[in-house]
Amino acid sequence: MPTAMPFTWAQIVRLGLVQTALGAVVVLMTSTINRVMVVELALPAIVPGGLVALHYAVQVLRPRWGYGSDVGGRRTPWIIGGMAALALGGFGAAVATALAEASLPAGLALAILAFLTVGIGAGAAGTSLLVLLATGVEERRRGAAATIVWVMMIAGFAVTAPLAGHFLDPFSGARLVAVSGSVSAIALAVAVLAVRGVEPSRSAASAARPERKPPFLTVLARVWAEPASRRFTIFIFVAMLAYSAQELILEPFAGLVFAMTPGATTKLAGLQHGGVLAGMLFVAAVTMGIGGPRLGSLKLWTAIGCAGSGAALAGIAAGGLIGPDCPLRALVFALGLFNGIFAVAAIGSMMGLAGAGGEAERGTRMGVWGAAQGVAFGAGGFLGTVAVDLARLVAPSPVQAYAAVFTGEALLFGLATFIALRIEHAATTRVPRRLRDRAAITFEPRFER
Repeated sequence: MPTAMPFTWAQIVRLGLVQTALGAVVVLMTSTINRVMVVELALPAIVPGGLVALHYAVQVLRPRWGYGSDVGGRRTPWIIGGMAALALGGFGAAVATALAEASLPAGLALAILAFLTVGIGAGAAGTSLLVLLATGVEERRRGAAATIVWVMMIAGFAVTAPLAGHFLDPFSGARLVAVSGSVSAIALAVAVLAVRGVEPSRSAASAARPERKPPFLTVLARVWAEPASRRFTIFIFVAMLAYSAQELILEPFAGLVFAMTPGATTKLAGLQHGGVLAGMLFVAAVTMGIGGPRLGSLKLWTAIGCAGSGAALAGIAAGGLIGPDCPLRALVFALGLFNGIFAVAAIGSMMGLAGAGGEAERGTRMGVWGAAQGVAFGAGGFLGTVAVDLARLVAPSPVQAYAAVFTGEALLFGLATFIALRIEHAATTRVPRRLRDRAAITFEPRFER
């Protein structure tokens, strides 16, 4: 990548608009189309659940997309191409849902293809966007940049869902296609305009004589051989597994154990999301210099976020056994707060570690972590619900079943804390000599006199 001045705040916000656009398309997949399939089409919930799982499963290809951007030397084409695939897949999912009213097999076949395209597009665009941020954001701004990008993605969810809902009434398949097509087209246009001119152009010399790259599997083996990269991959998987496992069981737990109404549990979820936002803003503030360099360590706040999340989940598990006197709202807010701290600090750390082992492998490295995150997030929600169902088969009461699952998630966060404290930036460069020599002998250009 060519050297250039660090990104300004305006450029960081522009790149955040890509995440807003991405979130706008994805939220229609996970909420609107999910609801239409279950309610209007009367399909089993496993159908949209399986389609969303496909979207997550294809994230395992993120390292290959990151490698592709490494080979080309530029991230912008991959961001735009990924957003184009995402928009096409989002529109295709709406068409498939409308088609399923007339022909269920044809609709489901198209839906499978559409959700796979959504996963490919989101993975390609999201990976290259994070790599571009890692390249251009200076160290002290990484926590704040991660907060901006994450919050702007949430803004895409928050703005699109109610607007789409407004225009979908009265519902029809044609309206769904029109609304989804409009959202996809606007999202693609916003993303293209947002990235235009942000990434520095390649110099004429580098364009004329592009650097030869080792094959993908060789680069992937080198990235995995780096101690810090491998450890960070395991950390991301464990932490995101714990992070996502509680999402689908917290509200049912509050309803069953504390007899909360649907409205009350929805407010409880809102309180948790408020805590997430507070944690993100807190990390952005302290890493920008408030509190001194020691308190600005992203590694420190990653570990604190994981440890605090584990403690909050342990408190919620105990609270179910305590009963009505448990300060459930305070514990749920604390869970959100520490989740936000962990998430932003981990993304900031990811930006720093991405280039620590070599600029040429930045995209592949980020892709490996993105794959771990996507697979863990997709598996976590499913495994959390399965764990509750299995625990209820053997536990004397629902309270004890939920307590056991929340305790397991707390232990996962404890393991993530231990791993986070052992990640060192310097360790990333220690690649086994065998892999370095193989790449150098086989793939470095040879010039004869």
